[in-house]
Amino acid sequence: MSNQAVSFLALSCVGAFATAPALAEDRVTPAPLDASADDDQRADVVVSGQRAAPHREAKQVAPLVDTPRSVVVLSSQVIEQTGSNSLEDALRTVPGITFGAAEGGNPIGDRPFIRGFDTQGAIYVDGVRDLGSQTREVFATDSVQIVRGSDSTLGGRGAAGGTINIISKLPQLDTFARVSGSYGEADYKRVTADLNAKLADTVAVRIAGVWHDQDFAKRDAIYAKRWGFAPSVTIGLGTPTRLTASYYYLESHQLPDSGIPFLFTVGNAPGTGRIVTEPAIGRVTTAGGQTGYVDRSTFYGLADRDFRDATTNQAMLRVEHDFGKLTLRNTARFNRTDQSYIFLLPDDSQGNVFGTPGAAPGPNLGAAGGYVWRRGNTRYGFTESIIDQTDLFGTFRTGSVEHSIAIGTEFAWEQARRGAFMSASGSTVSPRCNAATVARFYCTSLFNPNPYDPWVNYASDTSTTPTPIVKGAANTETQQDGTTQAVYGFDSITITPALILNLGARYDRFKSVLRPPVAAGAQQIRLARTDKLFNWQAGLVFKPTAQTSLYASYATAATPPNSLLGEGQETNALPTTITDANLQILDNLRPTKTKSYEVGAKASLVGDRLQLQAAAFQTDIDNARVTSDAGTIEFVGRSRIRGVELSASGTVLPGWTVFGGYTYLEPKILDGGYTVLTAAAVGAQGTKTVAVPSVNTGKQMPQTAKHSFTATTNVELFKGFQVGGTAIYMGRQYGGYADNRSATQNAAGVVTVNPATKVLYRSIPDYWRFDLRASYAITHAVEVSVNAQNVTNKTYFNQVYGNHYASVATGRTVFGTLSLRY
Repeated sequence: MSNQAVSFLALSCVGAFATAPALAEDRVTPAPLDASADDDQRADVVVSGQRAAPHREAKQVAPLVDTPRSVVVLSSQVIEQTGSNSLEDALRTVPGITFGAAEGGNPIGDRPFIRGFDTQGAIYVDGVRDLGSQTREVFATDSVQIVRGSDSTLGGRGAAGGTINIISKLPQLDTFARVSGSYGEADYKRVTADLNAKLADTVAVRIAGVWHDQDFAKRDAIYAKRWGFAPSVTIGLGTPTRLTASYYYLESHQLPDSGIPFLFTVGNAPGTGRIVTEPAIGRVTTAGGQTGYVDRSTFYGLADRDFRDATTNQAMLRVEHDFGKLTLRNTARFNRTDQSYIFLLPDDSQGNVFGTPGAAPGPNLGAAGGYVWRRGNTRYGFTESIIDQTDLFGTFRTGSVEHSIAIGTEFAWEQARRGAFMSASGSTVSPRCNAATVARFYCTSLFNPNPYDPWVNYASDTSTTPTPIVKGAANTETQQDGTTQAVYGFDSITITPALILNLGARYDRFKSVLRPPVAAGAQQIRLARTDKLFNWQAGLVFKPTAQTSLYASYATAATPPNSLLGEGQETNALPTTITDANLQILDNLRPTKTKSYEVGAKASLVGDRLQLQAAAFQTDIDNARVTSDAGTIEFVGRSRIRGVELSASGTVLPGWTVFGGYTYLEPKILDGGYTVLTAAAVGAQGTKTVAVPSVNTGKQMPQTAKHSFTATTNVELFKGFQVGGTAIYMGRQYGGYADNRSATQNAAGVVTVNPATKVLYRSIPDYWRFDLRASYAITHAVEVSVNAQNVTNKTYFNQVYGNHYASVATGRTVFGTLSLRY
């Protein structure tokens, strides 16, 4: 195979998006591997462990084995074989990725963590940032590429832990069709279609579609419905000049599920010292002595109140021209996401779940425990973006040295606007759970909630006037705008066949403008700041043989204030009110910076069909926003993540494919800043404050697991009949920490810090999950398959928030699929 062909299919050396699906596929992208194909036939469609695709990512400048980064690629084949129907579902097969949950300030949507970092703002579609918070489908996905490690050189702001790039299904110069229908447990229904037509020698069209409707096994009341389509056309296939236009639409409706509340708060946790609290599931005895059973199916939401509606619109226009070995490409993309929801947050903050030990009975029903406050988190809003990227990429020589380059520019305009619904849920009532709030269904039983309680919205928590739920006034909404101008460049320099130097750099100018809520009739406030970001990375690759490599690399990332424009958890957001202190904060804000060091080894075996990777790394986080010992904001927070990653993907033997790996992380908060305690007034002495080191310092970073393992395999036992499965292990995760330190003062004004007697760890336990699959190709055009997900019906939690609750996973789900292809 020529160097040009390898370069065409290459993976970026400097954190660029990889395109190396783990398993080979036939010409129809979603079709299962034809394990009966002979070796010569497969060699025609597999290059360096990846399927020969007609669309190249511009920033790919080196093949996988020559890339000094840890990269995982999910092919459409793995997605199909595992029965995945969403991005989150597909990513669960990748070791080292965990998921965070939504809360009031963090919208519902995909929230993957890579190497301990929240990556919800570093998700891309065909190399272009996809900012809006959403739950992404996979019906139009050809592959998902995960680059791990600091990666702002590739994608711009953020990307501290890595990037996720979704590669879309686009036209191919061929004619084929694939239609699949699935039905199974919990009324699981799904229909997908993928049709590609060659209209002329250089013109092809493609359209993918989905209709999905399901309840969720072992979860009461929950449902999800969605439908979408993705048409595209390419003119000039196989010629030097090509034009591609594509569109993507997805509409979703669901009753959102937030899971089970934690049992304890730091105020009511029994015992002393280190106390681990987990979600209140199984047999529970409250502080008041009531014993009951919380089943995994228990849902605390309200079917008459809770909902989530969302739409996604994406349009892309891409034009490119080849100048010999160089290609000039321009990609313009428009994105708009809309979502609105009210979802239950089963709140434990008032201590109503477990109750208060020794509390006297009275109007506060929650004092004895056994109640859950049905806190309603609400949000409506949209995001819009117009992004234009221009790239020049290809190869050339300077003497005996070969260069594979990509240089480009990006200009982006992004806007996000959000507000809240006017809905009463008891937030102004104290005590939270009393006879009146229970009668209004603001609070419900921990053990026997009814999702179909006849809930009514009132004008306020104490009003008796029913009123419809409406959006807040325009002055109560928040708008954020971001503009980006960027220039970047990458170069893979082959000094000798055994020594390759990889370099990359990117400069971003990111301006953020915030328009916060204001009082009715007040003048609109506008807060703005501009950050100039420079990031770079370098790697050196030594190749003992043509198919093996050893490497070392260094990369940086920068996350400026307001990086997510409110479409995710902003730990470094712009202030929302105008005060002297906030204006000073605005002037003093700094980007959070990360540095990644990595060494590793790679091998491409069995005729480039089996890829093995091993990496050891360290990522340092500096300038994190924390509270100082003076009670002010400073940028001195530090964390460190060390780890090891092992992965394998491809064909072990003819008919036997594997995908998976193991990740070990040591994620530690080195400096979490300070916490300010308040000492109450005594006599003539006024209130005083004192700062103590944060409870987070020295702890494991939230939403991370030290150990994670996944393995997906598929074996053809005889012609047409395949069996396979997936094993997933995820170690214990922590959502957050709290302690009961307090401050008091005496009549002389001397402040005393009372040391903690309890340190609370909010946690979800480790778990194993197993899936199975079998398929039989009746003919070349007809295939039947059966997937059994979570086959042991394991009760486990797959998302954890910093407090309040954790999301419980779906029970065993078995469904069959009939696939027809042409």
